[in-house]
Amino acid sequence: MSAVTPHRLHRVEHTRTVDAPASALYDLVADVTRWPAVFEPTVAVRHLERSEGAERFEIWATVGGEVAHWTSRRTLDAARRYVHFRQEHSTPPVTSMSGGWLFRELPGGRTEVVLRHRFTLADDSPAALAALTTALDTNSGRELAALARVAELGHPVDDIVFSFTDTVPLKTTATEAYTFVARSDLWPRHLPHVARVDLTEPRPGIQHMEMDTTTADGSAHTTRSIRVCDSPRWIAYKQQLPPALLTGHSGEWTFTDSPTDPVATARHTVALSPEGVRTVLGPDATLAQARTYIREALGRNSMTTLERAGSVQSV
Repeated sequence: MSAVTPHRLHRVEHTRTVDAPASALYDLVADVTRWPAVFEPTVAVRHLERSEGAERFEIWATVGGEVAHWTSRRTLDAARRYVHFRQEHSTPPVTSMSGGWLFRELPGGRTEVVLRHRFTLADDSPAALAALTTALDTNSGRELAALARVAELGHPVDDIVFSFTDTVPLKTTATEAYTFVARSDLWPRHLPHVARVDLTEPRPGIQHMEMDTTTADGSAHTTRSIRVCDSPRWIAYKQQLPPALLTGHSGEWTFTDSPTDPVATARHTVALSPEGVRTVLGPDATLAQARTYIREALGRNSMTTLERAGSVQSV
């Protein structure tokens, strides 16, 4: 009887020097709810457990062009500015994945951000290792670049990245409202601000959507999104092609049923582009004006969708 050969532990490390204080960078990494709007690969995050200094969540992210899903645990040490993570259930061919974020203060208010990964593979062949290393190189580089992009703007993070929520009562069931939102390919029939939707579902629960919309001032926008659907409770989405005012936009539709007061809720998290603000709203436009504009524009569209979802009986 031969002994089982243990999986080899691999280590990779990525670093980037950012012209921003370590505290701001730590805060961005520590708040995982902001990741879909800040980090390009992250599609959606849903918390399962949260306490001071520890959390457990599900995460969906693009890896090698596909949407991967796993559950992670993190411990957060604000005093040391260190975040440790460990995947509970990894996506094959990965059999384990853990690592950490470290933020080293440098002279002149700069910070060296270090992102470490430790992992094992079911198949330790050179091809399998090269494929995962390439995926980690790509995603880590994109995540570090996104941190730098937001932190180096010179504005408080809360002025750039913010969330808001709209809720409406339903005149139909939560399941029917969910179906209305999930069948976004039919929105041009029902929603005045939607001109075109191309919707594909490469596998159950994962949708790719491209949509043309018109805002109240007559401006036309094309957006491209990935959506994660958990029927009939919620639909999370990440815009891969956000409007010019934003560098990131993510959100979630949730549907709650009860015999007396079923409701639907739309939550948006956005990251402003100061350059886009000046281009779209004028050279003298402020971030406060942009936040109001985005809140009203996105809120108006989501409320229109929810109100229609709350009254339509079928799609």
